[in-house]
Amino acid sequence: MRLTFATWNINSVRLRMNLVARFLGEHAPDVLCLQETKCRDAEFPLADFHKLGYAHVAINGQKGYHGVAIASKLPFAEIDRRAFCDKGDARHIAVMLTPGGSGARPITLHNFYVPAGGDEPDPLINPKFAHKLAFLDEMELWMTTDRIADKDAIMVGDLNIAPLETDVWSHKALLKVVSHTPIEVEKLGRVLQAGPWVDALRHHVPKDEKLYTWWSYRAADWAKADKGRRLDHVWVSESLKSSLGGMQVLRESRGWERPSDHVPVMVHFDL
Repeated sequence: MRLTFATWNINSVRLRMNLVARFLGEHAPDVLCLQETKCRDAEFPLADFHKLGYAHVAINGQKGYHGVAIASKLPFAEIDRRAFCDKGDARHIAVMLTPGGSGARPITLHNFYVPAGGDEPDPLINPKFAHKLAFLDEMELWMTTDRIADKDAIMVGDLNIAPLETDVWSHKALLKVVSHTPIEVEKLGRVLQAGPWVDALRHHVPKDEKLYTWWSYRAADWAKADKGRRLDHVWVSESLKSSLGGMQVLRESRGWERPSDHVPVMVHFDL
């Protein structure tokens, strides 16, 4: 059985529902995870997803900010939401899937939106950066304590960190820029090892090759400048590593009309 999971920071699902519909119509992943939906649960465009063939939707939203959702062709056996840092932010949602039907081996899917962290990489003067570091610490503790990757599990989302030198257009230029600072990279590495998780994108793309999923709105010509970062990730438990069947970063969607600054990332599984 081949299954495709996609993740996309949509930067307002209501504003860009036409782009979501285009993506789902052209690529038809079995499951789509969204971040920065930016709407309350009651305002989420459920009917649009149902019309597109995604009958099962799990939402964790809030007014105007953050928000995560999972739309699926497969039913959910369980839905869970976890709060981090006592902020009340909608930054996580998880579902349990049973590909192959009732009685099949379950897979737990976690969808995260890690705080961006603001502009100044100093937690003493920037509360947003301090929040980001605390969020990563709490992720590591939770994964270490609850051992969520000991069973079949997938973790996706906008983690807002580009860990490798080849995950950014210039390692030297971005060493002191939030998303690529050494302390962020170190803490994300601890989260990865806490699984332990397998970086599904780098499983398919060698670490010495450039790989981006985000291009800033600030660039006059994003494609020509190509100053990207890999902020969006798909991690899988060790038990699913052998099932990885390919990946795709839909770079061309960054050039669609009124796009998100992130692009969809797809990972295929042969279960």
